[in-house]
Amino acid sequence: MESKQQIEQVVRQQERAVQQKDIDGAMANYATDVVSFDVVNTLQKVGLNESRQRLESWLSQFPGPFSYTVDNLEISVTDELAFCHSFNHVKGQLASGDEIDMRWRATICFRKQDNAWLITHEHSSVPFDPETGKALILLDR
Repeated sequence: MESKQQIEQVVRQQERAVQQKDIDGAMANYATDVVSFDVVNTLQKVGLNESRQRLESWLSQFPGPFSYTVDNLEISVTDELAFCHSFNHVKGQLASGDEIDMRWRATICFRKQDNAWLITHEHSSVPFDPETGKALILLDR
């Protein structure tokens, strides 16, 4: 299988795992030294533990079913490095009873190690309105 297909397979496997709230499945392809830039709290999270804790916290906000998709996936690959970007979308009812319908931009960087593609960096972001300072989470492009 060509590298681009392998990367897409990793992303789609992670997408399915998140949809099923399968923490282990979603974390299966992370490098131990992963660095994540997230849309909430700290500027960065370093290592598997912090990434896992963030995922557990995020998924625990959805006591029932929810939808999660990775859309407009674009992948670039070299022999040992790759990155992809996408627009991700989550929709569902939070534990608070509030509904969420949110889109954000995602970039994932990979390094090939022992013939496997591992996630070494993630960056999630939302655009904001500079006049109000509020996130624009409902944009679709």
